[in-house]
Amino acid sequence: MANLASVSWPVRTARLAIRPATADDIVATWAYRRLDEVNRWITRAPATLEEYGAQFVDPDRLANTLVIERDGQVIGDLMLSVEDAWAQAEVADQATGVQAELGWSLHPHHAGRGYATEAVRALIRLCFEGLGLRRLTASCFAANEASWRLMERVGMRREAYTIRDSLHRSGTWLDGLTYALLADEWRGERPPD
Repeated sequence: MANLASVSWPVRTARLAIRPATADDIVATWAYRRLDEVNRWITRAPATLEEYGAQFVDPDRLANTLVIERDGQVIGDLMLSVEDAWAQAEVADQATGVQAELGWSLHPHHAGRGYATEAVRALIRLCFEGLGLRRLTASCFAANEASWRLMERVGMRREAYTIRDSLHRSGTWLDGLTYALLADEWRGERPPD
């Protein structure tokens, strides 16, 4: 089973550092998560810093949140939710903690410079090499082109396009997309026959 405590933090890339979020990151992440161009796509859009802070420090959420830093400044965040795969009862123990759902948001002031791609590639490497996971997924509204294009840039493959299955806070049902990547695909291995 994946163990984030075994990771040597921060994870560094050429330009970024990725580390587990702490309560001290509330204000820095609120700075961009409150912006319309960001919160239109994310799961929660609290109206106040206080409401956001209470949600941010929820132990289950905080345990799945990593922050992206550039030169010591928080410029985005990543979600890494390790999960069990579906399995038949007789082999369920072998499916415990073998996959993860990924998510991300980036301050718009830092968009267009490849930071999100660099951070998500590092997260994928961490999942497959550091945590030994076998499968990753990510989902978004189909209208969130920046997000699904990022999924494609990092090598994820589209698995599902769902029609009006996702209720947006605007009250409109929107189409959804799900992408995935297997460890052997990421390594360039040929799937077993």
